[in-house]
Amino acid sequence: MKEFSMSRSFGLVVETDKCLQLYNSLGLSSVASHFCVASSIAKIQEALTYAKAKQLDIMPLGAGSNVVFASDLRCLAVCISILGIKESGSNGGTPNSVDVRFAAGENWDRAVRHCLSQGWYGLENLARIPGNVGASVIQNIGAYGVEISDRFISLSAVKIDTGEIIILNKDQCRFSYRESAFKQLLKDKFIITHVTLRLSRIPIINIDYPALTHYFADHQGEISSEMVYEAVSTIRQSKLPDPDVLPNVGSFFKNPVLSASTLAKIDSKDGRTKGQIPRFEQPQGCFKVPAGWLIEQLGLKGLRYGAAGIHAQQALVLVNYQNGKKDDCARDILALARYIQEKVLATFFIQLEIEPRIYGSV
Repeated sequence: MKEFSMSRSFGLVVETDKCLQLYNSLGLSSVASHFCVASSIAKIQEALTYAKAKQLDIMPLGAGSNVVFASDLRCLAVCISILGIKESGSNGGTPNSVDVRFAAGENWDRAVRHCLSQGWYGLENLARIPGNVGASVIQNIGAYGVEISDRFISLSAVKIDTGEIIILNKDQCRFSYRESAFKQLLKDKFIITHVTLRLSRIPIINIDYPALTHYFADHQGEISSEMVYEAVSTIRQSKLPDPDVLPNVGSFFKNPVLSASTLAKIDSKDGRTKGQIPRFEQPQGCFKVPAGWLIEQLGLKGLRYGAAGIHAQQALVLVNYQNGKKDDCARDILALARYIQEKVLATFFIQLEIEPRIYGSV
């Protein structure tokens, strides 16, 4: 039974036995033992003090677009709802640049559209990515030839163990493909509150990514940043299911990044795949392999497993077909993910890595 309680010491509203179905895009109905909304840094600090007093782990929550709640959780789930977007007062020493400070609770796509309306360019290729600004840094979101790390300057965060406010620069965040220090060395140590990105007052038109090049192939005349935003939106919507209609977390697996020697070994192990695996050159002589292609080759598109399934149009997306029902969908989602990993490993000798973070266990 859900209850509301008011902390006498801190004035923090904490809800107990909170169903998290509305706080994760997979629509999983796990329950958090404690839950609160933090709309300011002060509220985050109060939540940390409350959790310490109750001996609870902290689980920061944004839009829940990259998490899997595998079970009920004994924790204080802190929904970060700090809002605001403004110029930070710095332009990096160039008149055509603008540094913009985003609060972590801002919806990412709304933030991209706001920047366009202000004449701040550089995020258009990241249109329609679900989630909030805070999580975008943790994941180092990327799409259509752009990563958030390309625009990143710094972030503000609260240390979970002390409540101290700190600033981290780009080097300290250790960005790489779909990675950051917040998924490795700094995991569970900070709650991000604000992110500063360096954008441009002059349009940055990047349509080198194959899907965008194809989209604009027949276009005559100048291409605007707004047109790039609309193109990316159209392409994404044609490929990916809307989480509000069919619950999902987007790409469930990372695209493997392999060395040339590893790919050569894979090619030599099985003549059927020799030279057939698509690969896209990356820095340091590595190659990115599309995980969706690997899954498609196994004929798994549209596969159903209990309450879970592989989307019929996008093999990287696992979906919850029983949104809103108290069931074993988390178990089915993770069992299906393991099955995919095993099949890909057995066929292509490539280990797929799950992209969303898994909380709890089945």
